[in-house]
Amino acid sequence: MYDVKGNLHRVLATLPDSVRLVAISKFHPEEYVMAAYDEGQRVFGESHEQELKRKAEALPKDIEWHFIGHLQTNKVKYIAPFISMIEAVDSLKLLREIEKQAAKAGRVVDVLLELHIAEEATKYGLTLDDCRQLLADGEWRQMEHVRICGLMMMASNTDDEAQISSEFQTAADFFDEVKARYFADRPSFKERSWGMSNDYQLALSHRSTMVRVGTAIFGPRVY
Repeated sequence: MYDVKGNLHRVLATLPDSVRLVAISKFHPEEYVMAAYDEGQRVFGESHEQELKRKAEALPKDIEWHFIGHLQTNKVKYIAPFISMIEAVDSLKLLREIEKQAAKAGRVVDVLLELHIAEEATKYGLTLDDCRQLLADGEWRQMEHVRICGLMMMASNTDDEAQISSEFQTAADFFDEVKARYFADRPSFKERSWGMSNDYQLALSHRSTMVRVGTAIFGPRVY
């Protein structure tokens, strides 16, 4: 088996205590998840509701599952009963559906608002102005089954570290703006989820609190 345990410890050794690791287990077999679980890892990220549902049913119940990919509204109902966090809320429509399905399940689901900062058309997310508008409109304040816990973003897929750093800094500055304006009295709004296998070290210097690392732990994906 791939050296999941050794890789996990190598990644954890580089993270300050204030930063949580989301081990991205999508497209990796359940035994890889268990290898990391046996070393104490409890937070895992998936991006396909069927694979997530299968793993959630088969694996230990104290795992915190994060949904990290683009989530279609018609798929929310399948994961609402057990998901710990939905990391990529990119529209008010999706937020409304999470509220609806979480209410049916009798739960409060934690979410992050996804920002589109990278200069790539393939990435999902809210522009900064769209995010400002969503928060200003205030409908989210009436939602009793959704808790907005912070922001997430993906940097551009480039070797240009200056550009990646600039994007992370834009996200960090924007976090400060919306925290002060909308969430100053909500300690639960604290997460800055940026940084993946190839750029998480840079993300740490731009105040990330949560990094999403898959390949550096589990190796190439098994499709």
